[in-house]
Amino acid sequence: MTTVAAIKDRLAALQPAHLDVIDDSAQHAGHIGARDGGGHYRIHIVSERFAGLPTMARHRLVYDALGTLMEGAIHALSITARTPAE
Repeated sequence: MTTVAAIKDRLAALQPAHLDVIDDSAQHAGHIGARDGGGHYRIHIVSERFAGLPTMARHRLVYDALGTLMEGAIHALSITARTPAE
């Protein structure tokens, strides 16, 4: 399973109405984190689970869902987390 597929699989726990995962790793070739195998990703996720939560709490939900991927497969992560109403 690719890292993008693994990210999507794990974020399914947040029941996203919309989810985009963009792999920016190629733009960071030679970067110290890229040499260690960790990739650079952008996530755009829309979920009712974020309703009433501040940005940091939304990001914590994403990090918790990604679990061990944050320990190696993912070196850098940009998150946009919104509710369907936003």
